[in-house]
Amino acid sequence: MRPEPRPRKNRHVAILDIGKTNLKFSVHGEGGEPLYEQRCSNLVHPGAPYPHFAVDDVWHWILSALKSSPEPAAIEAIVCVTHGACAALLADDGLALPVLDYEHAAVHETDAAYEAWRDDFSQTLSPALPAGLNLGRQLFWQSQCFPAAWRRVRWVLTYPQYWAWRLGGVAASERTSLACHTDLWRPPADDFSALVDRAGWRPLFPPLRWAGDTLATLRPELARNTGLPPGCRVLCGIHDSNASMVKLKQAGLSPVSLVSSGTWVLVSSPSAALACIDPARDMLANVDAWGRPYACARFMGGREFAHLNRRGAADADASDVAALLAGGTRALPSFSPLGGAYAGQIGRIEGPVPANAAQDHALASLYLALLTDDALDRLGVQEPVLIEGRLSGNRLYAGLLASLKPMQPVWVSDDLSGTSGGAFLLARPDVRWALQRREAAALDLPQLPAYRQAWRSALGAFGGIAIR
Repeated sequence: MRPEPRPRKNRHVAILDIGKTNLKFSVHGEGGEPLYEQRCSNLVHPGAPYPHFAVDDVWHWILSALKSSPEPAAIEAIVCVTHGACAALLADDGLALPVLDYEHAAVHETDAAYEAWRDDFSQTLSPALPAGLNLGRQLFWQSQCFPAAWRRVRWVLTYPQYWAWRLGGVAASERTSLACHTDLWRPPADDFSALVDRAGWRPLFPPLRWAGDTLATLRPELARNTGLPPGCRVLCGIHDSNASMVKLKQAGLSPVSLVSSGTWVLVSSPSAALACIDPARDMLANVDAWGRPYACARFMGGREFAHLNRRGAADADASDVAALLAGGTRALPSFSPLGGAYAGQIGRIEGPVPANAAQDHALASLYLALLTDDALDRLGVQEPVLIEGRLSGNRLYAGLLASLKPMQPVWVSDDLSGTSGGAFLLARPDVRWALQRREAAALDLPQLPAYRQAWRSALGAFGGIAIR
């Protein structure tokens, strides 16, 4: 008699999403459905030798989250996804130096020497950025200012791969993080930049692996301490914005421009010509999980929204925007010192100040919609636009963007997994992702086109672009 088939064992995937501002641990089921989630803040220590991420605190939080998940024994894979512009300098006995916070402005102390080393933009498609947003600039500063510690460095691990190493013990390099405005990568050549060889750093980067590669199984002592199975796979991992692009590919959505939002707003278009990239306007090429470069434009939208939404309103409606348009109130960039097409300009509000908290929220949403509209025009695409991440919950922003882009469908993702969904698909590429989305309706704001024209005209003195 044929034996009864054994029940299929659950195959859950755990995602460690380490953002600049927040940490998220999530567990996803067989089809990618979220089963469990924990969040906390990502803290930066201000002390010596420079502001740095509290990696030991993060590590203890990760272990606690793994152990306290509802079915740790069902987790068959772990994927790390993190923000960019970050690397761990690993010595034989741990970190050679703390993990630098990319907002540390002192990185520019060695710029005179660094600029003679870095490659031309045409080679790397990586613009010169403020503070430590170019990872190569960070590494150069650390090597010059901390030479004794630098001599101890065995591996330079980009941030997702650092956490993968802590979990699985295998060091790897990976393209999406290496190509994220680092100055370290030549996307068209699929190789390190000449800077890496001039500086003698190539031996410090471990072998290249793909984001979805399994590097190892979980370290045995971690499996014992957390209750995860000994055969739990540890994947190489991916840069956060690139994880979102994985979902678009798996869902069969192409062509589409993606507005990925959190601390940063990244506007990406795989169909845009790389020739459109203007390094003076915080435009760059990212590289997807399959090594293909694509054009992007960025601004620090999460920070700027928080600055303008100063009274913390959770919502506003079209009537609040209409009041701002009628009064001529406008916010002009930039309200963050880091990044964006208008970085270096001091943000200001012209006209009557918002009268209440709802108008604060309306002005912040209008400002971000105008900046997104500006970025999409710089990319020169006419394809549908998908909003994902933090801004997908801002209905006013979506309606304003739809009003500014009447010839392009503007979709809002209802997929609450964010970048975690794309990271899940690295572990489970067999899953066909059904990306839930809805089309945003344009708002009845007849004054908006003239307001947009005046807003762009006010930007003309420092690089505003004309209405198409």
